[in-house]
Amino acid sequence: MVEIVVRGLLWFSAIGCGLIGGLYFAFSTFILQAFDRLGAERGAQAMNAINVEIVRSLFMPVFLGTTLASLALIVIGLVRREAGWQAMAAGGAIYVIGMFLVTLVFNVPLNNALAAAGGHDGGATWSVYLRSWALWNHVRTLASLLACALFVVAIAAD
Repeated sequence: MVEIVVRGLLWFSAIGCGLIGGLYFAFSTFILQAFDRLGAERGAQAMNAINVEIVRSLFMPVFLGTTLASLALIVIGLVRREAGWQAMAAGGAIYVIGMFLVTLVFNVPLNNALAAAGGHDGGATWSVYLRSWALWNHVRTLASLLACALFVVAIAAD
């Protein structure tokens, strides 16, 4: 029974990390650039609209569920130390630190600052936001995709 739960958590986490990493990849490679082409005020409005909508969407259960599953896989990997445990624990740690904590510590405060500015500051907030948010989004992208790969390695090791 425990094996089925662990396998289910690994599959859920691998898929969740892949989905979230893909979303972040899209932001890093073309969405932010498209918003910037709209100009500071309209770009900030578009990003603010996404930030309001995303917390009401199906993204949040995937975001939170993958984080919780990744935390569980860290503990399970460290306690059980069975085939693939290093990949399982490393994938969980990379995801929780590189995606979840980076989001909380860097991206969310930047989102809040952008919303507070309201896009009416001549683009100063947007310029700083775009550069900083993109940097931390690249980190989240890499962490999510690396965690996905490590979870697949853990699945294959079984």
